[in-house]
Amino acid sequence: MKVLVIGGGLAGSEAALQIAKRGIEVYLYEMRPKKFTEVHKTDNFAELVCSNSLGSLELEDARGLLKHEGLLLGSYLLNVAKETSVPAGKALAVDRMLFSKSITELILSNPKIHVVREEVLDFGRNDIVLIATGPLTSQNFLNYLKTIFQDNLFFYDAISPVVTRESLNLDKMFFGGRYGQSSDYLNVPLTEEQYKLLQKELSLGKQHLPHDFDRVFFEACLPIEEIARRGFDSLRFGPLTPKGFSQEYYAVVQLRREDKDGNLFELVGFQTALTYPEQKRIFSLIPGFENAEFVRYGSIHKNAYFRSNRILNLDLSSRNFPNVFFAGQITGSEGYSEAILTGLVSGINISRFYLGKKPLVFPQNTMIGSLIHFIVENDLDNPQPMRANFGLIPKDYFSIKKSLRKQKFIEDSTNAIKKLLDEI
Repeated sequence: MKVLVIGGGLAGSEAALQIAKRGIEVYLYEMRPKKFTEVHKTDNFAELVCSNSLGSLELEDARGLLKHEGLLLGSYLLNVAKETSVPAGKALAVDRMLFSKSITELILSNPKIHVVREEVLDFGRNDIVLIATGPLTSQNFLNYLKTIFQDNLFFYDAISPVVTRESLNLDKMFFGGRYGQSSDYLNVPLTEEQYKLLQKELSLGKQHLPHDFDRVFFEACLPIEEIARRGFDSLRFGPLTPKGFSQEYYAVVQLRREDKDGNLFELVGFQTALTYPEQKRIFSLIPGFENAEFVRYGSIHKNAYFRSNRILNLDLSSRNFPNVFFAGQITGSEGYSEAILTGLVSGINISRFYLGKKPLVFPQNTMIGSLIHFIVENDLDNPQPMRANFGLIPKDYFSIKKSLRKQKFIEDSTNAIKKLLDEI
């Protein structure tokens, strides 16, 4: 009986390292570089294809608490993320190339992990299998999974452009963070006239859309032009909000550092499905972007995920096949930290299954437990991908005064995770 991890993204990489840590031989399958997805560019493991930010580190932010739990549990990827971080205020952002390179070195140097560079078309029903192929699962493998698990959904996700710092006119920008939290972001203030022009051109911009699957946007990651079309002030109440600065502005475009040296910056919230010529034309209307050099344009790509509420148990094993586990965005979770933590949980439970131990179900008084309980137990017919958030915690906490609720949950979460350490 072999242990197979299919997919070398965030979830699969974390799971493989967790399984190997427990002395178990694991075969990690990754189709790159023989076959690439629509957006991957390298053959490295844990390549980040969207933002380079893993979100907040603050415990009162759900994703910050999720990272705290992951670090307590010994997450390999989160520790590497800290080692390869770039300045981003209270968020954890990484130099994406250093991050994926470091993960790749960890995996390739581990004698318990056997890397197989080929596309998986099927798997043996007697093996212990983790499906962590992510939202960009190959169509061949997805077709195979459909024969086993039936229903699945599709949605689109879009990624933001990246520009070089030296090509920007910094005289029209300033460094600083909203609400005085950080000075690591570049900010571009817009006048009312500048905002009107940008909003108009975005709402009229020409998009490039694939033709082989239906168009359904994930509400938490809408293309910037889709937001613009929803109303004149939609951008000002969204990614271009002017709130939080010491001076009043009509709207503000923010850019986040992409690499350690600060040579590259990503437009925050500017995920887009616009054609490349349209991106160049419209984004050049932003003050200081007149001669901007785009090293990566935004793009749109397929995201596939299963209705976990129909197929998974709370230990992330499948209901009909207890030897088959899922992790990452294919479960219907959304976000980097969420992928890493579900990979960690599945790695722990695959190891326990292999060793004949009872699987661990993470309690709902942890953020990862609340997330898993939601994606597995919700009663939605068409659930959309879900990030960790405090709206998922048990309803009993909502009887606690709002100002104290998060702190109580943080304390309970930390204690619950520490208790679990003796079992893993």
